[in-house]
Amino acid sequence: MKDQIDANIGKFRDPFVTAKGEARASVALTGITTLWINTGTLCNIACSHCYIESSPTNDALVYLTAEEVDAAIDDVLAQGHPVVEIGFTGGEPFLNPQFPQMVDAVLARGLRVLILTNAMKPMMRPRCRDAVARWQADHPGRVALRVSLDHYTAPVHDAERGDGAFGESLTGMRWLRDLGVEMHVAGRGFSGETEADLRAGYAALFEAEGFAIDATNPAQCMVFPEMDLSAEVPEITTACWGILGKAPSDVMCATSRMLVKRKGEGLSFAACTLLPYDPQFDMGGTAPQIGQSVALNHPHCAKFCVLGGASCAA
Repeated sequence: MKDQIDANIGKFRDPFVTAKGEARASVALTGITTLWINTGTLCNIACSHCYIESSPTNDALVYLTAEEVDAAIDDVLAQGHPVVEIGFTGGEPFLNPQFPQMVDAVLARGLRVLILTNAMKPMMRPRCRDAVARWQADHPGRVALRVSLDHYTAPVHDAERGDGAFGESLTGMRWLRDLGVEMHVAGRGFSGETEADLRAGYAALFEAEGFAIDATNPAQCMVFPEMDLSAEVPEITTACWGILGKAPSDVMCATSRMLVKRKGEGLSFAACTLLPYDPQFDMGGTAPQIGQSVALNHPHCAKFCVLGGASCAA
């Protein structure tokens, strides 16, 4: 495994040229439609393979404040970006003490909100329940919660997230269902099943629970490819766009950025939600400009985004 990790890292060294000497593909920012806010990496659980290493003790990305988020949105809009949605991720966003105020401010701007959550105890605290109920009552259809449900069965899900996690998330999802809140699900492709079998399993679960989620719709039920640095991953060259029948504008870094605050540092915009720690994907502390380019110089760029066709946006 280590040899393959080393081989992959060896490939992704030069932002302009691949290991074979070919021109590396890059993606220009066409305009931010989804601005991601990482509220902080603290989480109520520690998953076995969390890409961002969230846990009850990891504060590598510290809590953002509502004031910081509001100012950053102002700056992004001032650059002319066609923002339609603010996505909140973590960690677990509902742990951030100022999270409800952040969402209130976004909704006051007329923008949509997407919240990535495990729908567990942090969301179910009275203060957070009251906030979710208020959003649904005052802004119906403008707030969606994407629940991390790694598998449609408890044993597989709990092997990743801990005993009882599946049941606790379902309790939260049932409450959201009864409130009428729009729900999506983010699943994982680590069980060895085909995507068709996974979607069939989720469909059966959604039907049994009365969840208004279409398991066949990738925007409502996402099945993310695994981000395994030990797997063989090809580098993406400029020639790949034509070979694959894709365009740079299809990749999520063409239309999104993520606001982060690394411990001991100021605010910064990461090019990718999956790579908040990698300095080559740090786009600086000022609002990104349209046309800003990102080199696809990481295994995740190939496996998750270009070849996997995955996107964190709705």
